[in-house]
Amino acid sequence: MGRGRRRNITQDDELLRTERELRAEGFHFIAGVDEAGRGPLAGPVVAAAVILPDLAELPGVFDSKQLTDAERRLLRDELLALPGIVYAVAESDNGVIDGINILNATHRAMRQAVLSLDPPADFVLVDGLPVKGFPVPCRNLVKGDALSAAIAAASILAKVHRDELMERYDTLYPGYGFAAHKGYGTAEHLEALRRLGPSPIHRTSFRPVRELLAPPPKQPELF
Repeated sequence: MGRGRRRNITQDDELLRTERELRAEGFHFIAGVDEAGRGPLAGPVVAAAVILPDLAELPGVFDSKQLTDAERRLLRDELLALPGIVYAVAESDNGVIDGINILNATHRAMRQAVLSLDPPADFVLVDGLPVKGFPVPCRNLVKGDALSAAIAAASILAKVHRDELMERYDTLYPGYGFAAHKGYGTAEHLEALRRLGPSPIHRTSFRPVRELLAPPPKQPELF
């Protein structure tokens, strides 16, 4: 996608094929679900669920990782302005991640996002691996943000929501650079982590953080 040339998505586009097929099978409220923040050393993992309106034309929706920060935020605003869009966002914070592991915490946030939709979804499309526990039929799509407009929209909403959270955390816990790296393990973040120690939002179950909390090895006694 060239910057400044973002196309719109029409009902004939590949990204809407799955949703069209499911509507033809009798499903009306098809939610796409995606997450942001599985890899960082700090902050929550965030999931978004989106039911797109059955419109003739939608704003261009692409994998959030391929967009600039400004493009993502603009597209988020355009999506939320669509008449009839239904969406919800849920978080699993670092305490949940440390308690039940990142995969389970991610799936928990995905389920919470779907269960918060109003009207509720009658079918769920999930990016990535299968997720258990949805109260309605679901289908997982590997690289789903390139296959489903609803998943791509959820990718945008989850990423922008999490980025804004990390920018607020940057003001609460200065010195770590959360506004810049969003909690990912950059060289700058690791240096700050060694210098300042873990903050209250760091994931203590992740190795770079856990190693800082571990007691130093016991020195052998000298005789």
